[in-house]
Amino acid sequence: MDLIVTVQDAVTAFADWIEPTSAELDAIEQEMPLILADVDLLDAHIITLDRTPSELDERRLRRARRRALAERAALANRTATVPAGGAA
Repeated sequence: MDLIVTVQDAVTAFADWIEPTSAELDAIEQEMPLILADVDLLDAHIITLDRTPSELDERRLRRARRRALAERAALANRTATVPAGGAA
């Protein structure tokens, strides 16, 4: 009988590089409003998958779409004002 050996020890032996860096966590935190707006937009789309959208559903979709676009614009404006390399 051949034994099947997992490679988990070899993969997790270098676990310290798996954790996100402080810069990556800061970037995620800065993008969080956009992520949440996209989740709301996705939720609004999911609600209407199995039925004809009602007037309320259409308003919910428009509101979620506007919020996602506004958050994208706000994120683009925030990142455009930050100097490259983070130097002040």
